[in-house]
Amino acid sequence: MELAPELQFKHYSVAEAHLPGEVLSSFSAGMLDQLTVCCDLEHHVFYAQHTDPAVGDALRGTHWFELAEWTTSGPGTALG
Repeated sequence: MELAPELQFKHYSVAEAHLPGEVLSSFSAGMLDQLTVCCDLEHHVFYAQHTDPAVGDALRGTHWFELAEWTTSGPGTALG
């Protein structure tokens, strides 16, 4: 991805990504395999345009960064 070439984004179901408990508790167990997130798991960065909106909203309340935030005001600014 051009904005942050050091990040490796992949698509995961919420269940596969092992997201924070406060995110998982936002959804019923049956939804965890259906909802998706596009993210770099190692750096805790998600790409909102390719992530289910409800998942993105839940992640914003955690230590995770949206890609734009990572590159403008988060840890990614030190790399640019």
